[in-house]
Amino acid sequence: MMMGNPRGTIAINAPLFALAPERHGFCLKRLSNDNIMRAIWSGAIGFGLVNIPVKLFSAVQASELDLDMLDKKDHANIHFQRVNANTGREVKWENIVRGYKVEDNYVVLDETDFEKASPEKSKIIEIAEFVEEKEIDSIYYETPYYLQPEKSGAKPYALLRDALKKTGKCGLGTYVLRNRESLVLIKPQNDLLILNKIRFAEEIRDPAELNIADVKIKPAEMNMAVQLIEQLTTDFDISNYKDTYNEKLLKLIMAKAKGKKPAATKMKVVHSKSRDLMAQLKESLSAPKRKAS
Repeated sequence: MMMGNPRGTIAINAPLFALAPERHGFCLKRLSNDNIMRAIWSGAIGFGLVNIPVKLFSAVQASELDLDMLDKKDHANIHFQRVNANTGREVKWENIVRGYKVEDNYVVLDETDFEKASPEKSKIIEIAEFVEEKEIDSIYYETPYYLQPEKSGAKPYALLRDALKKTGKCGLGTYVLRNRESLVLIKPQNDLLILNKIRFAEEIRDPAELNIADVKIKPAEMNMAVQLIEQLTTDFDISNYKDTYNEKLLKLIMAKAKGKKPAATKMKVVHSKSRDLMAQLKESLSAPKRKAS
């Protein structure tokens, strides 16, 4: 079923594709590349007394389909408004300020206040120490970024990159982006320096509240589990894994655009017939190796 739209297009925004009307229905049309990388921050890396001017670029992008929110009744687009709680009127972005409530009053802050709080951290990623990457648990990792040197920083950038490669170390430091202090790890990758935002310790929840049963594992069960792990062990290759859900969802959308009613796919879940753990492990070892998807 086609969603209501005066021009007969479908109200779904895919980042790199558009649904274009053709003679025999709809087709997938690639749009111009709007995902050109743009710097989100400019500053410098502080490496001892050396300042390396750099620009920061996001290293990731969303891969899911960008679905619009619609009114169920007439498929009109849903818009979100910034509304004054007292008057009910919409407030434009240029008239919005930020504030922190102290007792019953707000202390209003402007951009200069955020910079005054720590001007050096707004402009410099100061490397405080160097660490082994393996010492940092994956639970702390948050978002990756690319660091690109300015022309004047090309040589010290290359020096830091190559020195990190030679020592096998990563730089650990802090900086402020969008009024939030971030802990970051700087590491080399080929010709680049990668900046990974990592979480502070206080951002990690204490797992003590979880209820993990204390169970005993039999030696035979452990040996069988280790065999299963070794059987499924390969060299990591991220290209073996594809986001197939969006592809299938888009096929369903295209079918609905043509007035078809897609048949529901039955979920196939293979379980062992036995409830015995050893029997399940043995059956797993004899089962065909699953392919990455």
